[in-house]
This record gives sequence, C-alpha cells and structure tokens, in this order.
Amino acid sequence: MMRTVLKAFLLSAVSFAPSLAWSESLADALISAYRNSHLLEQNQAVLRAADEDVATAVGNLLPVVSFVSKLGRYAMTNTPSGYESFSSSGSASLQASLTVMDFGRGKTAVAIKNELVLASQAALVGVEQQVMFDAVQAYVNVALQADLVATQESNVKLVSQDLQATKDRFEVGEVTKTDVALSEAQLASAKAQLVSAQGNYSVAKERYKAAIGHYPDNVTVLPIRPMSVKSLDEAQAIALRSHPAMIQAAHQAKASDLGVDLASAQMSPTMGLSGSLTDSYNADGLTKREATLGLQLDQTIYAGGRLSSGLRKAIALQGEARAGQLQTGVNVTEAVGKSWSNIVVANASIAATQEQIQAAQAAYDGVKQEADLGSRTTLDVLNSQQNLLSANASYLQAQANLSISQYALLAAMGMLTADQLKLGIPTFDPSAYLNAVNKAPATSSRGAKLDKILKTLGK
Repeated sequence: MMRTVLKAFLLSAVSFAPSLAWSESLADALISAYRNSHLLEQNQAVLRAADEDVATAVGNLLPVVSFVSKLGRYAMTNTPSGYESFSSSGSASLQASLTVMDFGRGKTAVAIKNELVLASQAALVGVEQQVMFDAVQAYVNVALQADLVATQESNVKLVSQDLQATKDRFEVGEVTKTDVALSEAQLASAKAQLVSAQGNYSVAKERYKAAIGHYPDNVTVLPIRPMSVKSLDEAQAIALRSHPAMIQAAHQAKASDLGVDLASAQMSPTMGLSGSLTDSYNADGLTKREATLGLQLDQTIYAGGRLSSGLRKAIALQGEARAGQLQTGVNVTEAVGKSWSNIVVANASIAATQEQIQAAQAAYDGVKQEADLGSRTTLDVLNSQQNLLSANASYLQAQANLSISQYALLAAMGMLTADQLKLGIPTFDPSAYLNAVNKAPATSSRGAKLDKILKTLGK
C-alpha cells in the first residue's frame, strides 16, 4: 500500500514503513557513526602530526642548549727510566646557540606549516562529511531493502492466494491445467524474488554495521528537514565558500606562495650567536674554566645550482596549487549541480510512480474482475499483478534516491558535519592540540596542558 510522499523539495526526508518495529533514528545512527569511525580517528592523528610540524618549525627559532661531558685516562711513559704513570682528566661544557637573523626563513617556515595545518583541518572535515554520508546511505538502504522484503512477502502471500483460487476454479472446470501451471510458476518466481530481496537486506545490514558501528536495531523513519537553499546558484555559492575541499585548496595555495618566499630566502645569509661555558678537570680537581661568546655569518656563494633549482621548483608547485584550487572549484560546483539535478529527477520519479501505482492498481483490479467473468486469462492477471509490484518497487527506490540526493547536496555544500546537523554531541576540536603544541613545549611539568591532552588521547 502506497504511503504519503513528503513534499519538501530540498532537505525533506522520505518516510519508510518497514515491517519491523522501528525506533533508531537517523540522528542516532549518525552519532554512532561519528563516535565509532576509525577513519576519523586515523585522520585526527594525521592532523596532530601536522600540528607537531608547527612545533618543530617554531623550535628551530628558539635557542638550542646542550650539555657535553668528556672523561679520559692517559698513560705517560718516561722512556729513559722506563717509568710509566697514568692521569685522568675530563671536562663539562654547557653550550648554547641561537639563530639571530635568517632573513625570514624561520618565520616563513612556521607560516607554511600553519597553512598546512589549516589545510589538514579542512581535510578532516571532508573525512567527517564522508563518514556522515556513508551513514546516511547505509541507513536509507537498510530501510529501503526492508521495505522491498515486506513488499515481496506480500507478493508471495497474494500469489499463493491466487494459486489456490486458480486450483479451485480448475476443480470446477472454469480454467485449464495450463492456468494452474502459470500460477505455480508465478509463485516460484515470487519466492525467488523474496529470497533475493532478503539477501539484499542482509548485505545492507552488513554495510550498515561497517558505516555506523552496529547492526540496524529498530531503524525509524528519516526526519523532515526544512528547506535550506532556494536555488542552484545559492547552493553553489555556499559550496564555494564552505566546502572543506575549497578551504583545503586555499590553504595549500597560500602555503605554496610562502614556499616561493622561503626558496628565495634560502639564498640569503644566516647569522648565528653561540656561546659555551667549559670546566676542565684532572685528578686534583678543577684546572681551568673557559667562557666563549661569538657571532657567525654564513653565506652560500656557490651550491651547484641547487638553490636556483629549489626556487624554480617552488614556483612550479605554486602554479600547481593555484591550478588545483581552480579545479577544486569546478569539481565542487559540479557536485552541487549533480545533487540538485538528482533531487529534481527523484521528485519527478516519485510523482510519476505515484501515478503509475494508481494506474497499475486500477488495471489489476479491472483485470481481476474480468478474469472472474471469464473475459481475461490467468496470464493477464499475473502480468497486471507484476506491473503493480514493479510500480511499488520503483516508488520505494525513488523515495530512497530523493533522500540520498538531499544529503548528497548537503555534503556538496560542505554542510554535512556533526555540528551542521546539530547532533548535540561533543565533537573533535581541531585547535585544542595545536594550541597546546604551537609554542613547542616539552612533554614535562612545563607542558601540563599537553600532558593532559596526551593522557586523554591515550584513553
């Protein structure tokens, strides 16, 4: 029996009425997918590694302090007398160095790493969107396949009744044995289709578990969502501003610009400050204390074309990043247009299949009545029955296509995240770890905030 079609054009969701007692909502499924996604965990770790690149670049700007200790034992021989003695000596040195001037290389390297971190954050949002969309697809497909199983079960029941009716008519001579055989063949076909639908449902449940973290347990209807955008142009404009791929490409392009600056600065000199404090010892104790402090200027005069080659490569990578940014815009607007078109097609398909179901139902009822009067054959009844079954299946598939297309549009616009969907759960803060390490703290009592975060990650 055909259900009411929800009319909201853009973000309204379809309703399913599976034969099971449904209660798990789409929001519940999305929350579970977010919490159980190993893919998200993997890419969060990738982001933390990128955060550490910032800390490494910052650390290169800070002083380096080291301690060096030496201990030796020396043998001394007086050759004329053959006298041999041993002496011990050692030293302890505290050394420090600091880059005073590098013509912006260090700060540019930090800026590049920061841009790459922001790009990694955007990439993580893209992964989150994929996790959410996979969950939506799995959820909708489970509901669809459950509906198709229920439809095929009803079909088997109906064909079984028709077969019994045909046998009864055969007993009184109203139909031939051929009619009975046709009904038997139709029942066998209906049972085969039921088995196939049950198999598809089992596959859908496995996909559900992979995407959401558990087997479907009382899935409910999809929620109705208000319209978000009114035109394709508006949707594409939002996507160009908000899609994580666009944000990622923009930061990668900025990093490539800074890469050219860094390659140019490599040709400039470096000035460093160094100092040391050294104590020398022998068996009698402290013998000498030395302190040094000095400036050093390094300038590469000839490097075999290495620095020039590095600059040319940086310029080439800059061109690659800029072209990639433009192509990403093309891909994003195409994805929005495709999802929008799929929504239009799905709505049209729903309307068409509604009419098809009404016509097929009327045809089936008429053929059934005419067969009872003897003016239609059993084959006519079976064919009209299959037309009705096919129309119902097409309607269910059109509903599923509409729902998936609506969420695909959200993803294409960059709005399919836990925060955008208002799931009401704590979400990953991409800046928390970066804020803890961006000044290159050591993992110690001084890095209490970092220690706390690492402890949390360990759990």
